[in-house]
Amino acid sequence: MGGCGTAIAASATQPPAAPPRVAFVYVSPIGDAGWTYQHDQGRQAMERALGIKATVVEGVSEGPDSERVMRDLASQGHQLIFATSFGYLEPALRVAAEYPQVKFEHAGGYKTAPNLNTYNARFYEGRYLAGLLAGKASKSGVAGYVAGFPVPEVVQGINAFTLGMQAANPKARVSVIWLNAWYDPPREREAALTLVNQGADVLTNHSGSPAVPQVAEERGVKLIAYTSDMSRFAPHAQLAAVTHHWGAYYTQQARAVQAGQWAVKPVWGGLKDGMVQLSALNPAIPKDARALIEKRRKDIVAGRFRPFSGRLLDTTGQQRLAKGALDDDAIAGMNWFVQGVQGGVSAGR
Repeated sequence: MGGCGTAIAASATQPPAAPPRVAFVYVSPIGDAGWTYQHDQGRQAMERALGIKATVVEGVSEGPDSERVMRDLASQGHQLIFATSFGYLEPALRVAAEYPQVKFEHAGGYKTAPNLNTYNARFYEGRYLAGLLAGKASKSGVAGYVAGFPVPEVVQGINAFTLGMQAANPKARVSVIWLNAWYDPPREREAALTLVNQGADVLTNHSGSPAVPQVAEERGVKLIAYTSDMSRFAPHAQLAAVTHHWGAYYTQQARAVQAGQWAVKPVWGGLKDGMVQLSALNPAIPKDARALIEKRRKDIVAGRFRPFSGRLLDTTGQQRLAKGALDDDAIAGMNWFVQGVQGGVSAGR
């Protein structure tokens, strides 16, 4: 016992490791709301928790520009770099190979390296709840969906939203317009206006600016906001928001680097983990709709219900699932639309 006590006393005299130097790379300006804004809220929560100041580079295009920025950050001595856009994956992998002592975290990626981990959220769980609400609120039975790129994460969201909407209204349909961009306010606005003109009385989006919420407010249709609470842009239109919450994860990973315990363990969190939430519910939502949404939320958190379950048909009528639920591999590679979606799973359609 004496030996153990000596070892503990000796270790207690060692100063704790200093917090790591952390950097964040953002695809768009931080702004007041949206994808990058939510990541930056997570950064700020991490800074408060660790008492540090991270480096931020915003408005970085995917491709060669992001590779240059990440290489600069690594060469400057940053020990942990968060690459927060899907198109940063290949550049991050190349820089990670050059700087094996630096830890990289990539949002939404599907490849790892010895010093590059990936993290993502099951946004589709929140999207299902949002669709349920949209189905209850829509009079036309038509929702409009402004979408960035046809990557699996976006397709998952569109499908889950559609299935949720159809759970409330079996005849509901969702019209999709692809932007071929994550952040392009003029095109987001144009797409939203087109969808309203085509009969959509509920709008939602997977894009980076408040343009879609602003159109919903102007045109008097309902909105399910995405990434952030957009009520400041659509105070009358917004029914709720599918919001992203990264602070706990960013704090956890920075502390892991500080403690020398960081490891490559891809993360796919969801409602249960608090990474995604259906929040900012409009007080005007009827009690029965609130109760239905809350029941389904609890079912998802408890594992009693999974959005991609039961018999699933695609837009061609092909059966994609007879019963049970899709496994994570099938969800992660999703490249088809469920029945009720109007639009193709390819850019520009």
